[in-house]
Amino acid sequence: MSRPGPLHPLLQAGGVYPFAALEARAKQLAPAGVTPIHFGIGDPREPTPDFIRDALRGAVPEVSSYPSVAGLPELRRAAAGWLERRSGVRVDPDRELLPANGTKEAVFSLALAVVDRESDARRTVVIPSPGYPIYESGARFAGAEIHRVPLSSATRWRFDPDQVPDAVWERTALLWLNVPHNPTGALLDDGAYRGVIERARRFGFWVAADEAYAEVYFDDRPRSALEFGLDNVIALHTLSKRSAMTGYRSGFMAGDARILDALRRFRPHLGVATPDFVQHAAIEAWSDDAHAEKQRARYAKKREVMLEYFRRRDWPVEASEATFYLWMRVPGGDDAAFVDGLLRAGVVATPGSFFGEEGRGFVRWALVPTVEQCREALPRLDGVPDRVAR
Repeated sequence: MSRPGPLHPLLQAGGVYPFAALEARAKQLAPAGVTPIHFGIGDPREPTPDFIRDALRGAVPEVSSYPSVAGLPELRRAAAGWLERRSGVRVDPDRELLPANGTKEAVFSLALAVVDRESDARRTVVIPSPGYPIYESGARFAGAEIHRVPLSSATRWRFDPDQVPDAVWERTALLWLNVPHNPTGALLDDGAYRGVIERARRFGFWVAADEAYAEVYFDDRPRSALEFGLDNVIALHTLSKRSAMTGYRSGFMAGDARILDALRRFRPHLGVATPDFVQHAAIEAWSDDAHAEKQRARYAKKREVMLEYFRRRDWPVEASEATFYLWMRVPGGDDAAFVDGLLRAGVVATPGSFFGEEGRGFVRWALVPTVEQCREALPRLDGVPDRVAR
């Protein structure tokens, strides 16, 4: 028998995606006969609005054809219209906007499009930590060097461009800027935005603004990086959280026409394009703001239920200004042990260490169960001690 062929080193390592490991652990530890309540992965449990589902059903063709990477003109116009209504940012839907299959695939593949692995001059991807794990895995598959920027409680988990030396910016190809921030829910002030984008234009790197949670907020509307100009900036948006459409895999990228043109040429190599019937559903979703307001109100109610309980338990929540995440400091400091205690009670949450070393000692709660399920979780949490031994 011949030996198997070579694999990418990251696949040879045999690692498991963190959320798959969490799901396996939940099945192992959950009490018999108890259905776990999931505050782990950010997958909303509310129904997708009827009018969006109706649009999808009505658009399923008798004969299916390959979709265009550039997407339907009507979708690009609808997404551009939403961006202008929300942020006051005008983009050319033909040159400065491109549909994407949600944002995860776009996040993973972006470094492949901008990192030159043959050159030492522009091989660095700057990633604030803790952060969404796909920023790093995408960069590593692209052969990039990683420069992590630690975020902390002391700075309210906000990225500060002054933390990065000019010598690093000089070799940077891409900066990931996630606002509102997953997992902490932190926002960014205008001064930090201006500092980031000034450096991008001075040193010549791309700012990838992951704005997947832009529509999940409770006080002031979060700014978009595009409000500070399109040059050197690409913003990523998705309907997954805004419209309870995680399974539809529909979003878009918008910004600097130069990188959008490159991605329009790059993406056919991936074979990635959103099916036309999904695009018709997305047109309806981007064209309507009322359902997103109702969704925000649901998240606010769930947030109120959980925060009130956490206050009673003296479980401190930090940042969490936006997104549907609550970033909680763990009593006793061992996030993995604390989550095991939750799992034994039939409640799933995510250890902060899944998002980087800087997340150790914290737990991320995703407010994706229904309000009724959130209330159902509280008696289970009563049985979880503050300090959980391994």
